[in-house]
Amino acid sequence: MKEKNQEIFSETWKDDFPIQQQEAVHVSRREFAKFLGLLSGTLALGNAGIIIKSILFPSQKLKGEHFVCNQNEVPAGGMKQFELQLDKTIPYILIHLKDGQWRAFEQKCTHLSCAVRYVPEMDKIQCPCHNGYFDARSGVVLQGPPPRPLPRLDVILKDGKVFVAEMKNKT
Repeated sequence: MKEKNQEIFSETWKDDFPIQQQEAVHVSRREFAKFLGLLSGTLALGNAGIIIKSILFPSQKLKGEHFVCNQNEVPAGGMKQFELQLDKTIPYILIHLKDGQWRAFEQKCTHLSCAVRYVPEMDKIQCPCHNGYFDARSGVVLQGPPPRPLPRLDVILKDGKVFVAEMKNKT
């Protein structure tokens, strides 16, 4: 009895949905080309929107000097993370090099925006995601996939305090 019910049920749905298997999986060239055209058009519109947004609403530049910390808070060979609030919050790292110089770089790798960190033993900035390395003095790419140097800020020392400002000379 149970087998007969299953047999009737299996035959009933075939009458309600008379689609041949071959028709259900076949995609014609025209349908495929139409899909690719619509997908390409959608991606092109998305990219155009990003370009228009960047032209109409450019990123806000850093104006003036911004206090980061006191000089004694970061020992030689040390690093401090900080953020600056512009049109969005941007993470930076402040590095006190072993020779006493100070550097500040954006903390996002130029490859895929992974967080970078200073490795004092190597005197380099490392991106652990894809083993990219940057020079700790200039931010120039030394190794790995990053396409550009790290964005850098000027470091200003005043009365035992550390400030950062937009780079005056970007060479």
